[in-house]
Amino acid sequence: MFNGEIQIVETFYFADMTPGVFVINVAQEQEWGIGQVQSNINNRITVNFENVGKKTLDPTKIELKVININGE
Repeated sequence: MFNGEIQIVETFYFADMTPGVFVINVAQEQEWGIGQVQSNINNRITVNFENVGKKTLDPTKIELKVININGE
């Protein structure tokens, strides 16, 4: 999915998790890898992670951090 430098931007609010945004799950970063937000509907965020596939997450229980995959 991605082979390059990443830069952690910051922890974003639920509304900022729009489709296409790249994220990591802080607690599972090594196991899950980088994910791309697929949807954000009714307090659930669906993310497709490179190592574990698609996960539907409760943003009040999991800390996601937005990353910049371009390293800018």
